[in-house]
Amino acid sequence: MNLALETAKTIVLIVSALFPIVDPLAGSPIFLSLTQNIPTSQRWILSRAIAVNSFLLLVGSYFIGTHVLAFFGISLPVVQVGGGLVVVSTGWLMLKRGDDEHRVDVQRTLSREDIARKAFYPLTLPLTVGPGSISVAITLGADAPRNYGFIVLPVVAAIIGMAAIALSIVICYGFSDRLARLLGPTAMSVIVRLSSFLLVCIGIQIMWNGIKALLTSVVH
Repeated sequence: MNLALETAKTIVLIVSALFPIVDPLAGSPIFLSLTQNIPTSQRWILSRAIAVNSFLLLVGSYFIGTHVLAFFGISLPVVQVGGGLVVVSTGWLMLKRGDDEHRVDVQRTLSREDIARKAFYPLTLPLTVGPGSISVAITLGADAPRNYGFIVLPVVAAIIGMAAIALSIVICYGFSDRLARLLGPTAMSVIVRLSSFLLVCIGIQIMWNGIKALLTSVVH
C-alpha cells in the first residue's frame, strides 16, 4: 500500500511541477504561428515529434541531468543563465515578427529531415521544454526517493508522469488550428504577441534566478 501511495505521489508531483512550466496550452498559439505554412496532417506529425523530444529531454534531465552537469563541471545556475538567454532571444525574435509573416497562404510539404530539425529546435527546445522545465526535472530527479522497491516503482512513476506531459503536448499542439479558428485571427495575433512578450519575461526571470544563485555563492 505504501509503495502504491508513493508511486501516485511521484506521478502527481511530476505532473503538477512540470505541467505549468511546459504549459502546452499557452504554447499552442506560438506553435501554430510557426507552422502555419505546413498542412494540418504534417502539423500533427510535428506535434508528435515534439512530444517525443520533450519526453526524452525530461526523462534524461530527471534521471541523468545531475550526472551530466557534474561531468562537465556545470552548475544548475549556469544552465539557467544560458538557457534564459536562449529563451529571451527566441521570444524577442517572435515579438519583432510582423503580422504578414504569420499569414502565409502557400503551404509547403516538409521532408522528414525538415520535420526532425524543426521539431527539436526551436519547437521543442526552448519553446516547449526550456531551461525552466529542465531545471525543475533535474531538481525533481535529485530529490527523488530511492530507498524502496529497488527504485523500480519511482522510475515507472516518473516515466508515467512525463508521458502524461507529452500526451498533453500532442493534444494541445495537434488541435492548435481548431483553437485558432475558434478565437479568430485578431485574438490569435494578440495571444501570439502576448505569449512572445511573456516568453521574454520568463527568459529574463530564469536568467535572474541563475544570476542570483551565482551571486549568492560568490558572497558566501
